[in-house]
Amino acid sequence: MKKAIIYIGICIVLISIASLFTQTTKGEKVTGKESDKRINYAKSDFTFQVTPETFALSITKDGKTETISEPQKKRNISNFKQSATEASWDYPDDKIHVTLKKQGDSLDVSIHSTNPSTSKFEWPSVNAPTYTLPIAEGKRIPQNDADWKKHFADESEQTMNELFSMKFFTLNKPSFAVSFIMPDMYNNDLVFKAEPAIHFSAIHTFPSINKDKKYEYKIFITDNNPVSIAKNYQNYIKDTNQFKTLEQKAKENPEIRKLYGAPHAYLWNTRVLTAADMNWQQLKANIDNPLFPWISELLTKYNPDGSEEFQQALTNIANGEMYAYEKNVVLNAFQYILQLPQLYNKTIFKNPDAAAQAYIDKGVNKLHEQELYDLNKHLIFSHISGLTKPLNTWGDSNATDIIEEMHDAGIKKAWIGLPNWVNGLMNPKSVDTAVKAGYLLGPYDSYQSIQENPSIDWNTASFPDKTLYENATVENEQGKKLTGFLGLGRKLNPAVVFDAVKTRVDGILADDIAFNTWFMDVDAAGEIHDDYSKQHPTIQSEDVAGRMKRIGFLNKKGLVVGSEGGNDYASEHISFAHGIETPVIKWSDPDMRENEDSEYFVGKYASMDGSIPTKYSKIVPIKEEYKAIYTSPVYSLPLFKLVYNRSVITTHHWEWDSYKIKGQTGERRLKEYLYNTPPMFHLDEANWKLHKKDIISNSKSWEPFQKEALQHEMSSFEVLDKERLVQKTTFGANLQVIANFSNKNFEYEKKTIPANSAIIVQNGKKNIISTDNLDS
Repeated sequence: MKKAIIYIGICIVLISIASLFTQTTKGEKVTGKESDKRINYAKSDFTFQVTPETFALSITKDGKTETISEPQKKRNISNFKQSATEASWDYPDDKIHVTLKKQGDSLDVSIHSTNPSTSKFEWPSVNAPTYTLPIAEGKRIPQNDADWKKHFADESEQTMNELFSMKFFTLNKPSFAVSFIMPDMYNNDLVFKAEPAIHFSAIHTFPSINKDKKYEYKIFITDNNPVSIAKNYQNYIKDTNQFKTLEQKAKENPEIRKLYGAPHAYLWNTRVLTAADMNWQQLKANIDNPLFPWISELLTKYNPDGSEEFQQALTNIANGEMYAYEKNVVLNAFQYILQLPQLYNKTIFKNPDAAAQAYIDKGVNKLHEQELYDLNKHLIFSHISGLTKPLNTWGDSNATDIIEEMHDAGIKKAWIGLPNWVNGLMNPKSVDTAVKAGYLLGPYDSYQSIQENPSIDWNTASFPDKTLYENATVENEQGKKLTGFLGLGRKLNPAVVFDAVKTRVDGILADDIAFNTWFMDVDAAGEIHDDYSKQHPTIQSEDVAGRMKRIGFLNKKGLVVGSEGGNDYASEHISFAHGIETPVIKWSDPDMRENEDSEYFVGKYASMDGSIPTKYSKIVPIKEEYKAIYTSPVYSLPLFKLVYNRSVITTHHWEWDSYKIKGQTGERRLKEYLYNTPPMFHLDEANWKLHKKDIISNSKSWEPFQKEALQHEMSSFEVLDKERLVQKTTFGANLQVIANFSNKNFEYEKKTIPANSAIIVQNGKKNIISTDNLDS
């Protein structure tokens, strides 16, 4: 068929908004008035040309033409139609119908499949000198950059929902920027090619179970800078009623304001009975305590490996050997049996105290989880009271004492996450202490995976309803169940497990534990699925709806809810996110994940001694090739903050807290202020002592800075030097941050920005953030 070329264009006189923006040859600079009034960043005076046989698409503006989708293999076309503003045709062999329509300042593309079976369609295929992509917070990627070429050669196929935090990608063409914005990113995958330069294609899957077999793009032309690109996307989000500020959320739940100025910390109070609580010499003298054989019997039945270790430790102690190993085994055994409903045995615990007796009278099998733990603590204490400190002081050293010291040191705001709800239910005193200090404190929770056999050690993957393992898990189209985290168990379908969520949460909160925040693993990370199960077929939009339903349930309970990742399908529902600023770094590198002798090995998930697992506390370098991808300010852009600064507070993934990367603590500190990113750290008794001075000192600057920054849009971003190592952000009219990531001083507007430092100008006052000694 003769090639048909369509030329359609409408030139519309656009009211000039040039006075709102300025350009600089030093780098990007776009400054606009902060206002709730809509400022239009998109250009409408363009024309487009398309070749239907190859679906090549180009845009012409001001006499300059750029190809925005590269030609693909020729296809047969039929039913070609065109008018002044619209073009449409069919690919009969693919059962695809395409419509292009110029509407105002966007070019709308709709691709519809009539194939009842699962099918795929590739479009667009793009190639540009530079890409602006919402990878995590945001990246500027030159297509010939060696590190990025290697990255995309290794990671050539990626799911769009997991790679991108927002629903767009942008091509930086020589003449203008072209943004492809999607209503959603469901069923979209990206295929990258690194040679001869980086280019990529989007492949959409039309699942057989999805009756709405259509996907769409809105294509916008903007100025070629990140602020125009991000603010244009923000306009789209607002125009489609998907934007909700923190203050709007706080009107529904005022507790959200406790996030304003708060650092984020995970508190590892994983033992309620700690080494500091034990009188070890008394233990040696009472090694024949009748409680110990009962503990061994329980461990033999429910934790055989633990039983063998426990019995050996007792033998060693009886023989005069009581080292760190023996102490840890004993404490781990206590922590385990304190969670067992089978602990109470009237032949062992003949004289329970009044508190324990009240629980026994109620019926052990009728107790809420928190009541069970309290019963077990009283039972244990009644047998070993001479071996420990008073029961009401158990766990103070690794929880309550740290919280009190933080407050006494002047830290007024803090978000504190527990690795598990058990840590709070076993030590409600620490939760009360945090809440009285004005902090947010709550548990990590997850509904990603389910194990066939419930386990105390992985209780987030354990559910009382045994039918869920078969009846509520995700299947692919071939009928195979998807495996859970680390290849264990199965993946739960969030659309069908709400009752299980409600049962768990209501059970945790049954005795009014003072949790005022909740962290939901994975739900905002973009890891979503189609479920082809005949019992509960579920498409990806329904998967997300199930996740948002459970987050909404937590919101209605007055909890401040956050999640992993921060994908913006969740932006209206969550208040904070962990993983936007520093995502998980290179899952697939064996030196980081498997080779324990490697200097890059990030550490282990488990901790023998109850301290922070080394995966979170060990300070490690990252390879040079990963710095461009994950941390370097040269490639980073505050895209998410330019859109959502007033809507979602974002920080690092918990695997990569502010101190984790060797030699980069200072650089990341500067970026935290530049991007309004709360510092994150992991705390136990040892880590608090290690970082205490710096945490306290930094909080004095952080709290007033963020409280002001959150009141405004991030209104501008500027690169001030050709190396892209001096950058500036502006929040509203009276707050600026200038960060100098270089090793030399920089002069700017009669101000000297010292090397490796940032200057905050807030209401006319200057504050220097120094990174001296942070990486020494």
